Amino acid sequence: MDRKLELLLDNNSTVNKCKQHKIIVLTISILVFFVFNTLKVVAQNEEVEDEYNPFSIGAHIKNMHTWHGFVVHPGVVIATNVEFNSKNKKFTFGLWGGASFSTVSVENKNTGKMNNAYYKEVSIYTKYRFTDNFFIEAVSHNNYTGVEERGDTLHYWSYDKTQGYNFVDINFGYNITPSTLVYLATIVNGGSGDYEIQEDASLQNSWTHYLEVSSKVWKNRNSSLSLFAGGAWSFVTDKTFYTENAGNIVNVGTTFSKKFSIKNYDIPVAVTAMWNPEQEKTVLQLDITLL
Repeated sequence: MDRKLELLLDNNSTVNKCKQHKIIVLTISILVFFVFNTLKVVAQNEEVEDEYNPFSIGAHIKNMHTWHGFVVHPGVVIATNVEFNSKNKKFTFGLWGGASFSTVSVENKNTGKMNNAYYKEVSIYTKYRFTDNFFIEAVSHNNYTGVEERGDTLHYWSYDKTQGYNFVDINFGYNITPSTLVYLATIVNGGSGDYEIQEDASLQNSWTHYLEVSSKVWKNRNSSLSLFAGGAWSFVTDKTFYTENAGNIVNVGTTFSKKFSIKNYDIPVAVTAMWNPEQEKTVLQLDITLL
């Protein structure tokens, strides 16, 4: 009888140990499960946080630099930018710079000699997107090419309208469709020669407006074709920043863009055919995105 009792107690003890072992294993498994999932959630949250990068840079190399129908520089240019974007992607602030590998001839007003000047520009821009379709933008264009070569003293922050290298425009953009943008830019306060000389020798600010409509008319997986047309006018003067005597169409053309893949790196390339009826000028611009 005692032997049976001992065997029964031993058996119960073994069963209890097995149960305790199973409970411990189950408890550890549950803890491991929750710890693993907690760490996974934390890692995902950190990954989401890490996805927001407020700063970015860009670089392009171009065979020439065009803007709103102007050939700003006729030779090879490298253009760079650095910008800040808010987390909600509504606000942008950045610097855009351009520098050339070739020169243009500039006459020194004091000596009458022709000097070689490299294209140099550092512009400041900011943009606020009210919706996915509508934004407002302000740009301070600071193209100081040839300022010293022509005999002037360079003052980077000077907005003297007669100096001709600093001006500000206020711009509005609205996407009437996902592929079509209407863009209106207005030069503020006569900057960079945006004025007309009156009979009494006073300067009348033109407040020139530039309106452009651009639309992507075709695309496939890695290519697209866009058309654009832009014109300029002033409600105040006959002369505008873009034209000599009256408002006119100043920028008509098309841009073909394509991404070329080299190993695992995509290189966007764009070729723009631009015609300026006001200046009777037609050019082809090649733009290769490096960063």
